[in-house]
Amino acid sequence: MDWRKRYADKLRTPEDAVADVQSGQAVAVGMLDGMPPSICLALSNRAPELQDVTVFHFVSAYGWFGFADGRAFRQITPFATNVDRAAIREGRVEYLPAAMWRSGQLPYGAGPFDYHLCIVSPPDAGGWCSFGGSVWMNPTFADTSRIIVAEVNEQAIRTGGGNRIHIDRIARLVDPDPKIRQRVRAAMARAQERSEEEIAVAEVICTLVGMELVRDGETVQIGAGAISAALAPYLTHRRELGIHTELLPGGVTGLVEAGVATGNRKTTHPGKVLATGLAMIPDEEQAYIDGNPTFELYDFTYTDDIALLVREERLVAVNNAMEVDLTGQVNGEATGPWPYTGPGGQTAFALAASHADEGRSIIVLPSSYLRDGERHSRIVASLTEGAPVTVPRSAVDYVVTEQGIATLRGKTLRGRIEELLSVTHPDCKPDVRDQAKRLYGWDV
Repeated sequence: MDWRKRYADKLRTPEDAVADVQSGQAVAVGMLDGMPPSICLALSNRAPELQDVTVFHFVSAYGWFGFADGRAFRQITPFATNVDRAAIREGRVEYLPAAMWRSGQLPYGAGPFDYHLCIVSPPDAGGWCSFGGSVWMNPTFADTSRIIVAEVNEQAIRTGGGNRIHIDRIARLVDPDPKIRQRVRAAMARAQERSEEEIAVAEVICTLVGMELVRDGETVQIGAGAISAALAPYLTHRRELGIHTELLPGGVTGLVEAGVATGNRKTTHPGKVLATGLAMIPDEEQAYIDGNPTFELYDFTYTDDIALLVREERLVAVNNAMEVDLTGQVNGEATGPWPYTGPGGQTAFALAASHADEGRSIIVLPSSYLRDGERHSRIVASLTEGAPVTVPRSAVDYVVTEQGIATLRGKTLRGRIEELLSVTHPDCKPDVRDQAKRLYGWDV
């Protein structure tokens, strides 16, 4: 029987599904591709009649702050996007620093919630729904919310792990307008477009990491940024790799299919590929993951829980940075004091990888960037004023740019400076060297 008929008592229009949300209540929204656009649109249309509704989310694709002059929705996020960066600067969105995760627990300052808005698959014969390719914090949100309102995606995949919720727990189901979802996905795809120079730099960096720093039998975390997310195709020559990551990037399915990523030597969840979500990977890769017992998606607070990560004996974490100072301090989330993204799981993975006996923490970034036609270094004498330290220098073993590999593990302060200068862009190196001399008083 069609799910619409079987669960007709739960079926609502988007408008009816959120008609009873009241001023002063709190709402948790599914993350990234798990954000239910039809429901969000319906709730935002109620802005004129609402005040101070707390909306908590990660990686928003929806600008809640833009309604009723910001009075209707109080937005809190631990991860900024192109949608809300400007609003954070203007004080219309509140940013919550959060980097250490505990399985099944919300970060301090979040929840509990009156409503959880998410996307699920149609219920199966047993009444179980999947969160598709976007588990993220949905299970934890569901456990800490009174009412769950779910938009049904007929194309949502099913995986093992913690990727399910029973229909009895869902109060309302929404059959959405697919055109709204298509517009959101198109906007997400545009946000991920890269220039030819960025692509070329990523190729060099990923080649260096894949050839020199990842070894057979290791468990790899692949960060979600532009450089690190391109890594998987550069690991095809390796053997017996494991995958334990946050966002599963494109190319991992090829490693599994080719027998490269077997997970046989993983300490935790051997034989499985662990992640919490997929984003913008090709349809054929999603089809390969759908129902494949090798792939397990879990709640974000589980995959990124440092208590679990430190058990992985050969964990190699590969993460992006905005800038790195000459001692190895990493800013992976901000431009000066203003959030550009967020730490996500980067801090936890880097700490666990540097702690592992046979692991290592690797930071990747272009050596420079262009602004108004002028080249600026991403390797800096000191972090930009107000910038956060996403990963402390004590948890950074290698820094890789297209100029080469800087080895920081076991190096003194002077040794770190010399290593990082060696991977600084040639056009920027004289200025960075002069700044280092002024700061430290050394000839470097």
